[in-house]
Amino acid sequence: MFKRILIANRGEIALRVIRACREMGIETVAIFSEADRGAPYLELADETICVGPARAADSYLRIDRVISAAEIGNVQAIHPGYGFLSENSHFAEVCRSCDIGFIGPTPEAMERVGDKNSARALAREAGVPTVPGSDGLIGSEQEAVKVAREIGFPVLLKATAGGGGKGMRVAANDLSLASAWQQASAEAQAAFGNAGIYIERYVERPRHVEIQILGDQHGNIVHLWERDCSTQRRHQKLIEESPSPRLPQETRRKMCEAAVRLAKTAGYFSAGTVEFIVDQQDNFYFIEVNARIQVEHPVSEMVTGIDLVKAQIRVAAGEKLGLVQKDIVAHGHAIECRINAEDPAANFRPCPGRIERIVAPGGFGVRWDSHATTGYVVPPHYDSLVGKLIVHQPTRREAIDTMIRALKELRIEGIKTTVPIHLEVLTNTAFHEAQVDTTFVERMLAK
Repeated sequence: MFKRILIANRGEIALRVIRACREMGIETVAIFSEADRGAPYLELADETICVGPARAADSYLRIDRVISAAEIGNVQAIHPGYGFLSENSHFAEVCRSCDIGFIGPTPEAMERVGDKNSARALAREAGVPTVPGSDGLIGSEQEAVKVAREIGFPVLLKATAGGGGKGMRVAANDLSLASAWQQASAEAQAAFGNAGIYIERYVERPRHVEIQILGDQHGNIVHLWERDCSTQRRHQKLIEESPSPRLPQETRRKMCEAAVRLAKTAGYFSAGTVEFIVDQQDNFYFIEVNARIQVEHPVSEMVTGIDLVKAQIRVAAGEKLGLVQKDIVAHGHAIECRINAEDPAANFRPCPGRIERIVAPGGFGVRWDSHATTGYVVPPHYDSLVGKLIVHQPTRREAIDTMIRALKELRIEGIKTTVPIHLEVLTNTAFHEAQVDTTFVERMLAK
């Protein structure tokens, strides 16, 4: 087992990894930028090292500085968290060349699943359903029109790199396809340095359901059931829950088996997520793999009782999973709300600034994962996540009631947060009746 680990991230996920390591008796080295200097969670690390100025491109994304910090800190492995360098196969390869363990999949597996177009080909090889679309990347507007006419409008143009909804456009006809093509490729180039675009048939009002997977370096791989992430705005997740409501048991079984099959085909180990969309007839289609721990991983932890971060560390150190599929049983219902420093009343404008007072909720079945404390200054340079509120109860109805109570108890003063929109969703009749798809929030806000 590793004796000392560097955490190549910040904020909530850095604290999450520090806590897991402390419980495992592992020392930690936490890196930070000048914007995060003095952040309270850094006090829990055994050593801290500054890697540069506030801008992520000059600090958290600088591979040379992260590796230098690892060497100075005399660590055996690096945990990348989520975001930043977590899905950068080159970074994973550099770690390996420097004889530093990377707590995640191999660079080769990451490359196989990291490019969405390549991952689609891999899914087809594994016999996993994919949305009808182009066989590969589209090279011109003319080719885009040809493919769109073959598969039928409306179509969805998607960037092969990156995520978060960037480089995605819907086109309903030839005319709108031309402008959508230009916008999607330009946005993809600007965001990811890769203008590659492929086309899929647009699935109307789908649900977004993902399968949590976990594998070791000995060929063992299991799933930890599913999470429903349909409650989102502009492709950004707001609320996640497990199990997915309204998902037929047979569809659930097939999706979980498909996810494991795809991971085995890719030679994948560590934690990861295989994402699907589910149409109105409960047909499911593969969309992508997230080759890292995800923001919403606590949802799966709560229903299965498995600590995913500790499991990541153990399998990266070469240990066997010690789990077989039949032993992984989901109990009860878990819901997570992402609390961001944004103002829902002002089109979700980011609201960085000083938190004058924060009081976390508690009680049976309530978990608050956050690095923020009273007096903490939310910097404007990074993701606006302040914390994650997670509840776990025997039934979905009870979980919703507990989440509403916990959100009303949560006090974050000095900045605007997304708590009001969460309460609006959770008290909506359609949400109670599980009549939710990826366009639900936009429809609710438009009323």
